[in-house]
Amino acid sequence: MIDLRSDTVTRPGKPMLAAMSAALVGDDVWGDDPTVLELQATLAERTGKEAGLFFPSGTQSNLAALMAHCARGDEYIVGQSAHTYKYEGGGAAVLGSIQPQPIENAPDGSLPLDKIAAAIKPIDNHFARTKLLALENTIGGKVLPAEYVAKATQLARDRGLSTHLDGARVFNAAVASDKPVRELCAPFDTVSICFSKGLGAPVGSVLVGPKALIDAASRWRKVLGGGMRQSGLLAAACLYALDHHVDGLAQDHANAAHLAAGLAQIEQIRIDSHATNMVFAHVPDAHCAPLEAYLKERGILTQMLYASRFVTHRDVSREDIDTVVRAVKDYFAR
Repeated sequence: MIDLRSDTVTRPGKPMLAAMSAALVGDDVWGDDPTVLELQATLAERTGKEAGLFFPSGTQSNLAALMAHCARGDEYIVGQSAHTYKYEGGGAAVLGSIQPQPIENAPDGSLPLDKIAAAIKPIDNHFARTKLLALENTIGGKVLPAEYVAKATQLARDRGLSTHLDGARVFNAAVASDKPVRELCAPFDTVSICFSKGLGAPVGSVLVGPKALIDAASRWRKVLGGGMRQSGLLAAACLYALDHHVDGLAQDHANAAHLAAGLAQIEQIRIDSHATNMVFAHVPDAHCAPLEAYLKERGILTQMLYASRFVTHRDVSREDIDTVVRAVKDYFAR
């Protein structure tokens, strides 16, 4: 199958499986799994942070970060389209008793600075206490402009807020902008980085930040059920991805651009945006379900329920992209 539903569908290859099989393990709840410790220390060093903490998922990593930054009844500012707000089950409110203050994202994925400033509540018992600004990079495949990030995080600091980055695809952002990942993480107090998307590991995210915040997040990880035992087996896959899969993201980005160019040639399709490894297209509503079914019959998996989004990744080749474009052309030529 050619699977363009998400970059989460990647499967570990034989070298990664070999690294997992050879991993030294301990009990991570006791803090003595050597491979987990190596992953945490390696990513902390690469991002320029004091400490790291391994999580089974990015959703849990983000939530533990929010709970470390915010107490019950506090508030965080976040984008309407942000994963932490829209696609993580309302966990901040449901499990953290943290009030989200959503702001509509600008077309480039940023949150307008004037709207951030206006959303910060005064110190008054009538209001939730605004404690945190959360951004996402990439968001919808788009890389947040560095100048914007600098201004937004400085605004937050000037108003006494801490900052968190949902950096699930921050390595995509680093490769696309040709900047070290450390530079993209520097403006933020904490960053959550996912390994089970474009980097191709089967499981795992790491939260990095100041040791005190990571220590607090460690307690919340336990409370949220994220304390794992011999998780070095999983951390080994993340280490392998970190050493061998980052440069390959550039090919994913090139394949997405090739896909966008091919789909743009089809009269019935409009390309709304494409950036890094994501292509968002407008497909007429009457064709969404039939086209998805037609492609599935031909060994191509897509999803067009909430958005016609096509995501490239390391398991999709340039030849696969050409196959997809031909199939879509054939559908509309019937």
